[in-house]
Amino acid sequence: MPDHARGHREKRRRVSTAAARHQRLHAELRSRICLLDYPPGTRLSETALAEEFGTSRTPLRRVLARLEDEGLVESRHGVGTLVTDVDLARMEQVYGLRLHLAELVGRLDPAPVTAEVLAGIADHVARGTALVASPDARSFAQLNMDYHGFGLSLTDNLPLRATAERLYFLTARIWLQSIPRMDLASECAIFLSEMQDTAAALATGDTEAAAAIRRTHIAMSVTRMAR
Repeated sequence: MPDHARGHREKRRRVSTAAARHQRLHAELRSRICLLDYPPGTRLSETALAEEFGTSRTPLRRVLARLEDEGLVESRHGVGTLVTDVDLARMEQVYGLRLHLAELVGRLDPAPVTAEVLAGIADHVARGTALVASPDARSFAQLNMDYHGFGLSLTDNLPLRATAERLYFLTARIWLQSIPRMDLASECAIFLSEMQDTAAALATGDTEAAAAIRRTHIAMSVTRMAR
């Protein structure tokens, strides 16, 4: 292989590896924020995070800038990077948009319902069944996050997936913050029912019905949280 071709391939490999590291670090920090491992107001130390993840501060700053753009952290001069709190006044609008996007997942470029998709929903139902048997707030929130990602895999429309994901993580923390005022066992049972209904819809290849089920449950969840 010519040296220049080998050099281009090596450069592409480094770029791909760097992008994968960025994605993993972003996903991990976003998860910690949304699971309240980093509660609102927490100061994120660049030095400590760089040491924990074995990275330099430059790529870490890129990740923090992305999280700030997503509304999950904010940078304050002389203070550092702080985890934001949920803007409740804004959430009503966000949830309103999420309801419409949930329906679009079943209509715009629906992905084929493959054996892998059916195995995925079966795994979520199994996790939901275990959760009903032993309710746990953090496990509930984690399953909710994972299930949302599964739901987005039902469309091949990448802009839709990106927008829906961004809005979801703006609202994700509300669950853990609201659960102390809610009946966790009941919420787990309702969530399991949603996943079981979705599994039945996907078994017939009906992604539009699966999306309608998701929309209905989001709407009911908002009503229960408001109470």
